[in-house]
Amino acid sequence: MVGPRWRLASRASWLGAAALGLLVMSAGTSCGGEAPPPKAATIAPPSGSSIALLGPDDFATIADRRERSRALFTEASRVLLHPRCINCHPAGDTPTQGDKLGVHDPPVVRGPDDRGVPGLFCDSCHQDRNGTLARIPGAPHWKLAPRTAAWVGKSPHAICEQLKDPARNGKRTLDQIVDHAAHDGIVAWGWAPGADRAPAPGTQERFGALVAAWVHDGAECPAEETKP
Repeated sequence: MVGPRWRLASRASWLGAAALGLLVMSAGTSCGGEAPPPKAATIAPPSGSSIALLGPDDFATIADRRERSRALFTEASRVLLHPRCINCHPAGDTPTQGDKLGVHDPPVVRGPDDRGVPGLFCDSCHQDRNGTLARIPGAPHWKLAPRTAAWVGKSPHAICEQLKDPARNGKRTLDQIVDHAAHDGIVAWGWAPGADRAPAPGTQERFGALVAAWVHDGAECPAEETKP
């Protein structure tokens, strides 16, 4: 049987490749509506691995608590780095959409409170649920993540440090981070994105459990990736 340590290493390697390759992935739809695109291609995980998200119990054999915490976050980052999440965590003032992080259509900007500008507020198009006919995604309180929470182009290590920093996480405690991951409606949208959009790995319940276990084991961050 393949143990979680091997799977972790394999997935960590895949995560690095996925993060670098997001800008050249084939088209889909995420943070905005557009004409129906062709079926989205996805980045295939390494041979022998599963696209399902591992749960906390899969890491129970890692005896060192700090190492286990790092492994838990690395697995959770498979969700954080998925296009359904990072399209609304852009590095600039414009959201992206689709599996290749295309420019939002129509053109929009974040505005002073991350909800757009007069005439083009996010909720002008994005309602509290997915629009079936218009194919426009929707969830309660649709908005961009703050600039301080930009994830595009970031490593799991960098995102982990952001999540732990109240100055960059919306002044949330770690317990509030867990609650946000496990119960927030806009996070839940990642697993029910509508139309032909590929959902994030696993389920929100499992993702929330991973984040909770990461915090319980010390909220350690995985090592920064080294470039060749």
